[in-house]
Amino acid sequence: LRASEFAMRVYRQTMVIPRGRTATYTQIAAAIGSPQAVRAVGAALGANPLPLIVPCHRVIGSNGKLIGFAGGLHLKRLLLEMEQES
Repeated sequence: LRASEFAMRVYRQTMVIPRGRTATYTQIAAAIGSPQAVRAVGAALGANPLPLIVPCHRVIGSNGKLIGFAGGLHLKRLLLEMEQES
């Protein structure tokens, strides 16, 4: 996995979100020590080259809505539903 140091921090934090749970872009930004970098977190996740390893579908908007998934929101919803069922 090749990415900037910032993106690597985002990816590492995203990988600790438990299966069936979600975190917000704001929570990820705060957890990596860059609370103002919410959009940059979204950009890093949008460039995620390994979505099966870095589960970016688990990151949602601070209002609880599904936003920003390269595979489409229908796929993001499906992945989250599948994790809830298992």
